[in-house]
Amino acid sequence: MRWRIDLRYDGTGFHGWARQTALRTVQETLEEALRTVLRLPEPPVVTCAGRTDTGVHARGQVAHVDLETPVTARDLFRRLNGVLPEDVAVTAVAEAPEGFDARFSALSRRYVYRVCDDPAGWDPLRRQEVLRVGRPLDVGRMNQAASGLLGEHDFAAFCKKREGASTVRALLDFSWARVAPGLLEGTVIADAFCHSMVRALVGSIIPVGDGRREVDWPASVLAARVRDSAVTVLPAHGLTLEEVRYPADEDLAARAVQSRQVRGEVYQRG
Repeated sequence: MRWRIDLRYDGTGFHGWARQTALRTVQETLEEALRTVLRLPEPPVVTCAGRTDTGVHARGQVAHVDLETPVTARDLFRRLNGVLPEDVAVTAVAEAPEGFDARFSALSRRYVYRVCDDPAGWDPLRRQEVLRVGRPLDVGRMNQAASGLLGEHDFAAFCKKREGASTVRALLDFSWARVAPGLLEGTVIADAFCHSMVRALVGSIIPVGDGRREVDWPASVLAARVRDSAVTVLPAHGLTLEEVRYPADEDLAARAVQSRQVRGEVYQRG
């Protein structure tokens, strides 16, 4: 039986989602928790919607796992939260609908990058989830620049190229808002993301906001389709995966087939 698992985690103490030898990762932590609570000889393989990088947080991560062991959703939820460390929490467990694939059935992923641009608004208690910058940012200029990146494009200029992986993505939303004195949130939504794409996109907008670059600079970087050393890939700790959206249950399988055909084996990472 396939199970859907919703979870959140503080990425500070993890080397990203994907299992790596001798490194603490979210995938390994969840898989080992499943092995423990179900008393399995080997940990089951868990597939997630967004393979977050080292230090990136998640408030709306979604995963699936195939299990043969009889268990109820309520018991699995309770047992997992009983053994998981304090920086990971399962928020929901449910039997997955027919055709559900946490990764390929997804319609979009929503990330938020948080930035503080005013010393008076800096909250030390949020230092592990907010990037502190030294200059005031103009939200109007940032939104103007971000709007020039919307749509389906080849985002090779903002991605770490991987052999055989497409860098064409549909950027559905990229917008900025000042949500509190000194605190800005940049919302980035796409059908999928390349490795480091979100942090590179945000890294192209910050210098527009503080006046170091012109409003049309990010669009010119995009048009070049090659990595630009002038674009800073911002630190991971300011980034959080907030939400993954899926189609109606009857469309899940078709969406998964479509995603596999269009993308192939690509990375959907921040």
